[in-house]
Amino acid sequence: MKNNFNRKAFAGISVSISVLSSVFGQETQKNPNIIIIMADQLRADLMQREGYPLNTMPFTDSLAEKGTWFNRAYTAAPASGPARVSMLTGRFPSATHVRSNHNIKDAFYTKDLFDVAREQGYTTVLIGKNHSHLSPDRVDYWSPYNHDGQDSKDKSEIGQAFDKYLKTLDMYADMQPSPYGVEAQLPHRMVDDASHWIDSVSDKPFLMWFSIAEPHNPYQTCEPYYSMFPPESLPPMKSSAEDMKIKGEEYVLLSEMMGQGHVGYQKNLQRLRSIYHGMLRMIDDQLARFVDELKKKGVYDNTIIVFIADHGDYVGEYGLMKKGVGLDDVIARIPMQWTGPGIKASVNPHEGHVSIIDIFPTICEVMGADIPAGVQGRSLWPLLQGKEYPEEEFESVMSQDGFGGMYYTRNDATDYREEGAVGKKGLFFDELNTWTQSGTMRMLRKGDWKLVYDMDGNGQLYNLKDDPSELDNLFGDKAYEIIKNEMVENLLRWEISAQDPIPVPRQRYRFKRNEHNYLFR
Repeated sequence: MKNNFNRKAFAGISVSISVLSSVFGQETQKNPNIIIIMADQLRADLMQREGYPLNTMPFTDSLAEKGTWFNRAYTAAPASGPARVSMLTGRFPSATHVRSNHNIKDAFYTKDLFDVAREQGYTTVLIGKNHSHLSPDRVDYWSPYNHDGQDSKDKSEIGQAFDKYLKTLDMYADMQPSPYGVEAQLPHRMVDDASHWIDSVSDKPFLMWFSIAEPHNPYQTCEPYYSMFPPESLPPMKSSAEDMKIKGEEYVLLSEMMGQGHVGYQKNLQRLRSIYHGMLRMIDDQLARFVDELKKKGVYDNTIIVFIADHGDYVGEYGLMKKGVGLDDVIARIPMQWTGPGIKASVNPHEGHVSIIDIFPTICEVMGADIPAGVQGRSLWPLLQGKEYPEEEFESVMSQDGFGGMYYTRNDATDYREEGAVGKKGLFFDELNTWTQSGTMRMLRKGDWKLVYDMDGNGQLYNLKDDPSELDNLFGDKAYEIIKNEMVENLLRWEISAQDPIPVPRQRYRFKRNEHNYLFR
C-alpha cells in the first residue's frame, strides 16, 4: 500500500468486472494501447468545437469527432498537483490528502493507474511533465519535460540552447517570438521522443502518459505561431478587470500580487492572450504529428487516446492570467475526449457530467482489471461505447478547492515576497499561495446551473447559459430558492458519497459497490 497503508490487509478487496473480457475482446485482437495526452493549464472553451470563433486546435477538434467528447468535464481541483494525483488514483483531493502542490508526497490510495497497468501486463511510459506522486522506479520508460526544459543529459544542441532560454523567463513570458524554431519546442521534442520509444515496443500493450507542460506559463511561442493570432484580432473577453471586484477580495489580492510579481502584466494582457492562443495551435500541430507517427508505426488502430487538461487558465478573464482562486469554469472545466477501438463516434458532445477522477476506473474496465479499493471515480466505459447508462449518475459533477483552515485576508500579514509568492526581482509570481489557496470550497455543476459553497456558508449560484462569466450571484435571490435548495441537496449527496471508502471493514461486513463504481446506483 502507498503512504503506510496496509496493502496486504486489503488484498482481494475490489470490484469484479468481467464484462470487458467478453465484449471488448470481440472488437480488438488484443488489449489496446492507451495514451493519455494531458495539456497543462488548457482552457476548454477556447476550442472551436466549443463555439469559439477562432480555430485554435483544428486537429484536436477533428479527433474529438472520431470518438466521444464531453463539454461538462471538470478537474478534481484547479491546481496541477492535486489534479494529477486525483487522475492517477481516481480519488478526490479530500481523499488523496493532496490538496496543494506541496502535499504530493502525502498521496493516500491503494493502487493507482500505473500499478494496475503493470499488473495487467502493460509496459508503462511517462513522457513529459509529472508533478504527481509517480516516481521513475515505477515506470518502464521515464522521460520528464518540465516548464524549464527537458530533464535529460542526452539533449541535442538546440534542445540545450532552448532549455537555457526557458530558464531566463522566470515562469512568466516572452513578449517577442521565442528563438530556435518549432523543433526546439518541448511538445515537438516529446513527439520525437515518443516516436523513437514506440519503435522499441514489443508485443506487449503500453500505457503512455504524454504530459505536455504547455500552454502553462512561461507563455512563449515561436513563429509562425507567435503571429498567428494577433492581439487586435482576438475576440473580446467575457469579463473585465473591473469584474474582479464583483468576484471578491481574493481576486483583487491575486491581481495585486500578480502586478508585483509580473511587472507590467496588465499592459501586456492582450499580448499574453495572443501568445497563449499561439501555444494552443503549436500544441495542436504536434498532436497531429504524434497521431501521424502512430499510424505510420501501425499502432493507431489499436490505441485509445484520451485528451484532457489538468485545469484551465483565466487567459485574461477578470483581468487575470494563469489560475489561483475560485472554481470558475475557465479554470475548473477541462476538455475531455476519448478516441479509439470500441468508442462511439459523435460530432456532438456527450451530455454526461464527468470528472478527471473517472479516467482511472474507465481504463481499469478497458484493461479488464478490477477497480481498486478506494477509487471514487466512475467508469465511463458504457457511455463511451454508446450503451445504456443511468442518466442520474452523470447528471451532476463535483470539484474541490482549498488546502483548508481559515481564509487569509488583508488583515493578515501581506508580505508576499517574504512568503515566496512573489519574486524579489519583479519577474516571478506563484499564484498558488497562502492567500489564494486557504479555506475549503466545493463546486457542483448540474445542467446549466452551478453552485459554489465554502466552509463559512458563503454560497454562489449561477446560470452558466445566461451568465458564463459567473458574475450574477443568484444564491440569495428568492426567485431561485427552489433551484438553490436542489443544488445544495445534490452537493450534500456528492459530499456524502465521496467520503473516503478506505479502510473498508476488515472482517465480516461485505463492502458493496456497483460494477462500474457508480456512486448513486
